[in-house]
Amino acid sequence: MKGYVLASVGVWRGCFLRKYNICFHSFAEPEMFLYFRMMKEREEKICTNNNYNDMERLLIYNIGTLAGIRPAGTLRVCGSEMSEFPTLDDAWLLSEDGCIAAFGKMSDCPADSDAERLDAEGGMVLPSFSDSHTHIVFAGSREGEFVDKINGLSYEEIARRGGGILNSADLLHTYSEERLYEESCRRLREVMNKGTGCIEIKSGYGLTLEDELKMLRVIGRMKEAYPNLIIRSTFLGAHAVGRAFQSRQGDYVQHIVNDMLPAVAKENLADFIDVFCDRGFFTPEETSLLLSEGSKYGLRGKIHGQELADSGGVEVAVKHHALSVDHLEAMTERDIELLKGTDTIPTALPGTSFFLNMPFAPARKIINAGLPLATASDYNPGSTPSGDMKFVVSLSCIKMRLTPAEALNAATLNTAAAMGTSHLTGSVTVGKRTNLLITHPIPSIDFIPYAYTTPIVRKVILGGKPVA
Repeated sequence: MKGYVLASVGVWRGCFLRKYNICFHSFAEPEMFLYFRMMKEREEKICTNNNYNDMERLLIYNIGTLAGIRPAGTLRVCGSEMSEFPTLDDAWLLSEDGCIAAFGKMSDCPADSDAERLDAEGGMVLPSFSDSHTHIVFAGSREGEFVDKINGLSYEEIARRGGGILNSADLLHTYSEERLYEESCRRLREVMNKGTGCIEIKSGYGLTLEDELKMLRVIGRMKEAYPNLIIRSTFLGAHAVGRAFQSRQGDYVQHIVNDMLPAVAKENLADFIDVFCDRGFFTPEETSLLLSEGSKYGLRGKIHGQELADSGGVEVAVKHHALSVDHLEAMTERDIELLKGTDTIPTALPGTSFFLNMPFAPARKIINAGLPLATASDYNPGSTPSGDMKFVVSLSCIKMRLTPAEALNAATLNTAAAMGTSHLTGSVTVGKRTNLLITHPIPSIDFIPYAYTTPIVRKVILGGKPVA
């Protein structure tokens, strides 16, 4: 087993010995050194093509700024680390078989006749957005409730009247799987074209065994249809109590435990389990039970928590080692202390606060406490009908007072970590997926949130291939 890399000062390079699956990556800043690490085979079975001549290769050149560069092994950034979004000006990047193989200064750009060449035309290249909290598999729309909110009804009041999530469940029940799939794919293509390259999609608008399975099967079909987009699926049967179980919440929880979870696991339809633990929805005790039962099927927990009230969501998340706890508009100082030293990632959803005209998560306090912060869109028909992660970045700066670097880290690497995919995406790192976006020429990363309605994405690259 032999291999070597030569590096010159100021150049980042990496190459693969695919036969032995060894990654060599050199950094020369300010002096030369070399290291390598063995890369284990990953579930996606990417970057393991042993025939060099059969590799699909893409060389992106004339990059104005390559941004979001991280060394191998960086899976999230916390606290003050979030203030850096490392860049390299005047750069190139080489993709091989859908993974980042090398990058460096244009002065050292390889003359690679075998690679397809893509001129970035001075634009910025950065990791595609990740979005760790969406509900894009839904039926129809709920603009009537939008008007109700304008007229003074709250989210909780609409839910108590039998609207909200239950309205979406009623409509979804009338949809065939095919119709639901087609509408959901349109939304998926929408967010892809806006720069999202990794996404988590929840069920939760079924609320019956048959309709929850229908939703999860649709997500499974989307995974197959869009293999270069990293998709994770989450079972959210505990989004609300189904109409058939109104006034019998305990019975509905047992229905999830005894009927839904075994069926979801039998078809291997979900990566995670989620529960809406909040006032008017599911109690901490019910949430704890559901997360425990989900873990028996290998489903790690994620929680909707502290959105409407201080309702114990963070405490339950920490107790069960949930991967993330999301919303946090009603987060307390105690919650922040509870999260210290854990691997549960606090995830803010600023689009929800914007659309519902409610408080924003205390993102500044979370970062100042040394924690990682992720952000996500919460794309859904009721409280956030938008999956535009660039707008999420802008809201993070404007409303939650994050710096542009912090906001970009929250919307790339950390939100990938909040769905267990930061070993695959979220940064410009040798060995990660070539899931990138190329902007029109812009002056700096600060311009991305500053120009909050300006379309900046020129091209999206997923799995080393331009998205049509």
